[in-house]
Amino acid sequence: MRTAVLRAGATVLTLATTLLSAAYVTAHLKNPAAPLQPAVVKASTGSAATGPGGVKLGPSVQPGNGQPVTSTYAS
Repeated sequence: MRTAVLRAGATVLTLATTLLSAAYVTAHLKNPAAPLQPAVVKASTGSAATGPGGVKLGPSVQPGNGQPVTSTYAS
C-alpha cells in the first residue's frame, strides 16, 4: 500500500511540474523585435572620470563595423 502511495505522489508531482513548466514557457515567448545588443553611445574625450588612486574611468565598449546579430539560435 505504501509503495502505491509513493508512486502516485511521484506521478502527481511529475505531472504538476511538467504542466507548470509548460505554462511558464508559453507565457514567456521569444520577442523577435527585442534588440540583442544595447545601443552604444560613443563617449567624448571629456566624459572619463578619475577614480580612486588616479585611475581613469571611462566606457570600455566601443562601436564596431560588424554586422549586427539578428538571431541567437544555435543547433
